[in-house]
Order: sequence, then C-alpha cells, then structure tokens
Amino acid sequence: MKTALKISLFVFVSFLVFGGNADDVYKQITGNNLVKTVNYFASDELEGRLAGSKGYNKAANFVKNNFVEYGLKPVFNGSYFQEFNVEYNKINEPLVLDVIDTDNNSTGYKIGEDFICRGFTGSADLTTEVVYCGYGISAPELGYDDYADVDVKGKVVLVFKKNPKWKIDEKNWTSALPRHKAKVAADKGAIGLLMVSTTKDDKWDRMIGSVVSGEGVQDEDFPQVHVSHKVAANLFKGTAMSLKHMEKWTEETKQPHSFDLKNKVNLKINASFTKEKVTSNIAGMLKGNDPQLKDEYVIIGAHLDHVGKQGNIYFPGANDNASGSAAVMEIAKTFAVNNIKTDRSIIFVLFSAEESGLFGSQFMADNLPVKAEKVAAMLNMDCVGHGDSIRVGGGGTAPNLYKFAVENDEKFVKYKADVTWSGGGADAEAFFQLNIPTLYFVTKNSYTYLHVPEDTPETLDPEVFEATARLAFLTVKDAASKKYTKEEIVKKK
Repeated sequence: MKTALKISLFVFVSFLVFGGNADDVYKQITGNNLVKTVNYFASDELEGRLAGSKGYNKAANFVKNNFVEYGLKPVFNGSYFQEFNVEYNKINEPLVLDVIDTDNNSTGYKIGEDFICRGFTGSADLTTEVVYCGYGISAPELGYDDYADVDVKGKVVLVFKKNPKWKIDEKNWTSALPRHKAKVAADKGAIGLLMVSTTKDDKWDRMIGSVVSGEGVQDEDFPQVHVSHKVAANLFKGTAMSLKHMEKWTEETKQPHSFDLKNKVNLKINASFTKEKVTSNIAGMLKGNDPQLKDEYVIIGAHLDHVGKQGNIYFPGANDNASGSAAVMEIAKTFAVNNIKTDRSIIFVLFSAEESGLFGSQFMADNLPVKAEKVAAMLNMDCVGHGDSIRVGGGGTAPNLYKFAVENDEKFVKYKADVTWSGGGADAEAFFQLNIPTLYFVTKNSYTYLHVPEDTPETLDPEVFEATARLAFLTVKDAASKKYTKEEIVKKK
C-alpha cells in the first residue's frame, strides 16, 4: 500500500512538473539521482562488489528491493534472481612485498600503489631469488622458450604481463592469461609469479585490479602478483641491465634472454579460494500492453559486479560499472512510476561475473527466461558516467535499432559522438551471438580510472551520465513501441 501510494504521488507530481507530456518524461532522469545510486554501489560497505561476495549480495538485494518497489515482475520462474556458480577468491592481509638487495637491505612496497595481487592469486609466505623470464612463454614448437636456459626451481619469476606484439612465422602465442603463465612457471619449478607491464605500456603501469584468470585448476599455493616499473627497476639493480633494455633486446632478436636477478623478494599473501560460490543475475519485467506484442521483449542490462577488495584497499568501480547499473535502475523507475505503456515487454537486468569473463550475461543468454526469437533488442550499458560524450556501438549490425538512438539524440539529448561499430561486445555479445540486435552504450574517453582504487563517484560527470541514461531510456521506449515492427528492429544480415 505504501509503495502504491509513493508511486502514485510521484506520477502526480511528475504530471504537474512535466505537464503530462510523455516526450518530457526522460527529463526525470537526472545526474544527481544517478550519482546518488552510484554512491551506494561504490561505497566501502560493498567492498568492490566481487561476484560471490557479501558486498555483491548486498548490492543485488538493493536492486531487487527497488525492482519490487517499482512494481516490476520477477523474471526467473517467480524469482528476481538467476543463480549460478563462480570461482571465488578472497584476498586478506597480510599483503607484503619487499625487495632485498645483495647487501641484505630491504625495501618495502605498498599494496595498491607498487603492487597488486591478481584476483586468483594463491597464498604465499616466502623469501627467495628472482629470475627474469621475458614473457613467461615456453613454446619450443615455435622455437621460443623463456625457460630454456635458466633454473627457476624454488624461485620466483618476473615476466611481462602481456605476450609480444610480434610473432614468429605468423603463429599465435600461447595464452597470456595469468593462470596459464602461472602454470607454465610452476611446471618449470618456480614458486611464484611477478608480472609487469611492458615499458611501451607506461600508461598501464598502474595497479589494476583484475579477476580475469583463464581456464584451468587453481593453484592455491602459487602467488600471482602485478608489480610496478619501480619495483622491477629495484629487482634489476646491480645487474647492468634494465627492463626496457631487455624488452628491446628480445624484440630485436625475437629470442629469449632470461637470467638470474641479483636481488631477492619477500612475499606474503593470504588468499582463501572457493571453487564454487553462488552469485546471481537480477532482473525485473515491465509487462507490455499490446495483446500480441507483449510476448516480445526488449532487454536492457548492465553488469553490477566489480573486482572486489584486497586487504585494506578496495576497488569502488563507480564508472565500471556502478554507473551502468544505476542507469538501468533509473530507467526502470522512470518507466514504472510514470506508468508508461509499452507494447512490448521490457526486461531490466543487472549481470554478475562480467569482470571474470562475461559469465553472467552468457549464463542468461544460455538460459533465457523467454524464447530468443521473441527478443526484439538488447541494450547494454557499461562505463557511462565518466567521459565527454556518448558512443553507441552496434550500429553496423543493427542499423535500424541504432537509428532510434540517433533520432532521439538529435531531437532530445544532443550529446552523442557520431561513432558506432559492429557486433555486440561485453555483456551484449552473448545476445548478439543469438542473432538478437544489440546496442552498446558507453561514454567516450571513459577509462581514465579503469580498475584502479581511484574509480570513485567524484570522478563522474553528472552531465554526460544524465545524457547517456536519457538516450538509453528513449531508445528502449522506441524499441518497445509497436510503431516499429520487429522486422524493422532486427539485425540486417
């Protein structure tokens, strides 16, 4: 009763403010309201919203409670939650990294500034020598093996995080994902892995939180740590070599030049791994009103999860992707409280486990609560709160759906950069692969604080945030309207 009264009051006030003009309803979506929701999602209470964590579950329940208040219907067999299992790794203190030189002098480094654990690091309590092993590749079949002429048994290896940009005989390298590189090192006898960005990637010499790991079995006693160029320089001290020199030498010769470093490393990590932890997508539906078209659907989604916490630091994920999540919620509220009648039904969904590999959106696409052929469109929102203009991807493969966004921008929002591309991308990709037309809303120059602790609400631009959410609302509204047939929406072959 309280919820109904609250919604009715909001509708009445909205009518007074906007004169009942449906074209003006989008103006109820404001930057202030969007940022207010982001403030909660990015708070330390939610500890970075890692899929499977208590913080993520709190965020999911917050979304569900709001969907109930908006009057949205549950989507998954009477539930708002679609549960599935993920790997989960909690990284606790102590988190220690020291470099010890040949005179036994120790330099301590700070988590989040000088080093960061990979999301699926194993635990460690060790002090040992370090061996530089290039790119950490062992591919004798390609005539390249960073481990061929060094002994790494009982030692930690330092490798470049990425694979070379060059190739041998145009053949692809083995995987660059950390779990693969860690297994290669462990198979050679190493007891830990330090990764560093190439010197050509100075802009990525940042302590980025990541839970992308790759396939394989978790080694719970094998640490995986990303270190800064500053830490690497200390490890090279006393060798007459440098990281930049070794990178250039290897690139020029296309041959490995691994060697023992003079200094040691002291490493302590306390990680707790769970092979299967329950997480969930959250979705609510606004039922359509046309007798036939109500059984067709427009989906709008964003991922709710981020990369969690390590010891006493956490990754707020304000732009990535509390911003997209807040936008989907605000769009849902705007439809619901204004009692906007659509012909097609609209499903509002927030995905889990995007950060570890798009698992939530893939799980929903594999287990759709409706028939795939009945889904007229899917719109994804990811990193929409920081930047300087709007980009809408997917226009190359869903030109008529993209046209809705272009027309609404020209008529109402006037904020879009004139750039699009083909395909799905991110959480839209699994739906694109089902031949569902997709659009991908993102802001231009959005990744300034990607996956670092500085991705906070203070970095958001309420104006571009507001414009992007408004444009997505108007595009959904058109896609759910019967003035367009499904044939006019669907992807061109």
